[in-house]
Amino acid sequence: MPSARLLRRRRLLRQSRRLREWRMIFRGLVDTEHPILAHIIPIRRCNLACKYCNEYDDFSKPVPLDTMFERVDKLAALGTTIVCISGGEPLLHPELDDIIRRIRKHGIIAGMITNGYLLTAERIERLNRAGLDHLQISIDNVMPDDVSKKSLKVLDKKLQLLAEYAEFHVNINSVVGGGIANPHDALAVGERAVALGFTSTVGIIHDGGGQLQPLGSEEREVYSRMKAMEKGSYARINFFQENIANGRPNDWRCRAGARYLYICENGLVHYCSQQRGYPATPLTDYTVADIRREFRTEKSCAPHCTVSCVHQVSYLDSWRAPQRPPDAVPAGGLVQIE
Repeated sequence: MPSARLLRRRRLLRQSRRLREWRMIFRGLVDTEHPILAHIIPIRRCNLACKYCNEYDDFSKPVPLDTMFERVDKLAALGTTIVCISGGEPLLHPELDDIIRRIRKHGIIAGMITNGYLLTAERIERLNRAGLDHLQISIDNVMPDDVSKKSLKVLDKKLQLLAEYAEFHVNINSVVGGGIANPHDALAVGERAVALGFTSTVGIIHDGGGQLQPLGSEEREVYSRMKAMEKGSYARINFFQENIANGRPNDWRCRAGARYLYICENGLVHYCSQQRGYPATPLTDYTVADIRREFRTEKSCAPHCTVSCVHQVSYLDSWRAPQRPPDAVPAGGLVQIE
């Protein structure tokens, strides 16, 4: 059980985070020429090999620290308000804490997505000291199988350590679809997360191209029960997954490349993890003109997209700035508002 001191510390940090998040939303509403969220990859290598995942390898070296600092500084110069460290498995980067400190030095909200395998009490306390704001672990099943080793059985002790030591916000994401053998495992994962004092969310696993795979009746029922468990947050202010769960396309304006940036280990900006190669511009060369162009550019993959983080940041601008096909948007992105 967490100590009384840690509980007080968590409350204070939660209040500070919420204030910064509301500032982020306000700034996002009044200014469209900065990224809200960037995912940055410090290492592509992962210690697991989940069959549905196309975001890892088993050989890549960590990106040098000086290079990571340059990328974080560039994101700060673009006005980015959240930087989430992902992978691969970011805890494999030997200087991860320094990267987090660099993010926080700029006043940016610092998040991380990890499989949780490498967490220890000492490692969690180092993340506290580095200033991490948010951590997410995705748990795919109760017992490990051929699709995923990210199971509640294996990770429960890690969750207990987080409950006892973490000062930062922890979210446990469970999943349905994409070959998960038992949809009801998501409920067990969500209930355990809530019991430990974490928030719980549910996602729909995409196919290898990040596209929609409709849920079966049992999966839809589990999904609906999981959504009822989620606490109110900005991450819930969207309706995309309701359509995905029922096999319907979404009609929305994807702001990837503008409000959301995915920076790979090679330092290139992509629309998202599932659309690597577009626009594939070096982050060092990325400018406000690129942000304006991509803000106005229609993405053909959008109707069947399942990448929820892009949905969430794009929702902020759903009411404005209609998009055009790529060949109809001027280089600077300046077109008449309709």
